[in-house]
Amino acid sequence: MNHLMNPPNLPHKSIFPKIPTIPISNSHKTHQSPPPNSPPISNFKSNPPLQRLLFPSNPPTKLTPISCSIKNPNFSTESPAEALRRLLESPGIHQGPACFDALSAKLVERAGFEFCFTSGFSISAARLGLPDVGLISYGEMVDQGRLITQAVSIPVIGDGDNGYGNAMNVKRTVKGFIEAGFAGIILEDQVSPKACGHTRGRKVVSREEAIMRIKAAIDAREESGSDIVIVARTDSRQAVSLEEALSRSRAFANAGADVLFIDALASREEMKAFCDISPSVPKMANMLEGGGKTPILNPNELEGIGFKLVSYPLSLIGVSIRAMEDALTAIKGGRVPPPGSLPSFEEIKETLGFNNYYEEEKRYATTTSLADFPRDYSSASSDIYSIEEKKQDDNQQNEQDSVAKVLIPDAIYGPDGSRDPFSGIWSRTLRVKITGRDGKEKLEVRIPVSCSLGGINLKALLADASGEPGGKVVIDTNDAMGDRIRVFLE
Repeated sequence: MNHLMNPPNLPHKSIFPKIPTIPISNSHKTHQSPPPNSPPISNFKSNPPLQRLLFPSNPPTKLTPISCSIKNPNFSTESPAEALRRLLESPGIHQGPACFDALSAKLVERAGFEFCFTSGFSISAARLGLPDVGLISYGEMVDQGRLITQAVSIPVIGDGDNGYGNAMNVKRTVKGFIEAGFAGIILEDQVSPKACGHTRGRKVVSREEAIMRIKAAIDAREESGSDIVIVARTDSRQAVSLEEALSRSRAFANAGADVLFIDALASREEMKAFCDISPSVPKMANMLEGGGKTPILNPNELEGIGFKLVSYPLSLIGVSIRAMEDALTAIKGGRVPPPGSLPSFEEIKETLGFNNYYEEEKRYATTTSLADFPRDYSSASSDIYSIEEKKQDDNQQNEQDSVAKVLIPDAIYGPDGSRDPFSGIWSRTLRVKITGRDGKEKLEVRIPVSCSLGGINLKALLADASGEPGGKVVIDTNDAMGDRIRVFLE
């Protein structure tokens, strides 16, 4: 390691040309200053606004740190998983609508719900426009989930489907959901490709493999140092029998699952039988709206049976589909959706957080903005040198103050103060001249050049440059704003 920190001298260092060191400032310790009484490297003359921009006389104001309040004005150091576990330990039953994107998640939070689910059915519909038959991938679900969790401050339980493979895939899925910010993950025992829980054609893996998936999920959680809530779901009620579903749920609880969920229970009696097993482990109910296999019960009824969490998987995607269809019918008929079904523009902006954004933006307001620049300002035409400050600073200005000039010495000094052999390249300059569409000159600046610039070989031009009045024209073109840009080699 010593020889890396202090490399020996190269035996053939003479093959490397000596690179000239240009003094920049006295504070730059790696560059030496030129000899006394030498001409300055440059003399940049500009109008006072630009001078104040480049060389401020007052030190910057120290700002008091503030936190972003757009997402969560009541910031908490509690992790999403901790918040969900606190909810599970609190009395009563807790309702969680299922969202499918960041906006629907924000609406859930805005409505006052303490947590929400993501629905694989709804995400597949909204993101792909495809049915929930195993077509959506792990990567797409994690990506969508990350956008959802970043949009809200309430905990989100993610739909992890069947873990997208075997036990090793389950571990990767759990770790990915943790990194995406989920508070919990639902894992089921279906084969691949999976199917929606209340549709036909469902098949499940063996009980042993299903248990191993849950154990793999718990191992992944421990390896990640996380406390994500593992919701163990079985689809064996419809694929096999109620007895098999109850047996698998007991085994999931013994393996360490945090919440149990049997999908598509067919009656109140089956729901009660489910809640009677492993009484210390919370149970989740799924109220599939619009005609699923499970009876739709109100929260009080579900709590009386013994459920702790209840999901509403299709409400948001369902009403969104119907509302969009109605709006499109109105538009096609030459109308717009009626006020009762269409929020005002102000209401939409409030929902999306425009007003919160405007309030927070004020904290970072500056005294200068693009509104202070001339109407014909264009960065493409390098008009920054002709910007004039407000009238109170410009009463004594004249037009010539807006022209930037660079004066270059005939020689550059090396680190030891001697003339450098490369100094001869500075005997030529490029004169850049920009003329506006109105014929007025906007900018004229002279800069030093080396033997190659912008892909142009200047060696071939140096010989005859001095023979042309005003210098040799290298570039003559108009930019997108209509300004004429000419570059002369002198």
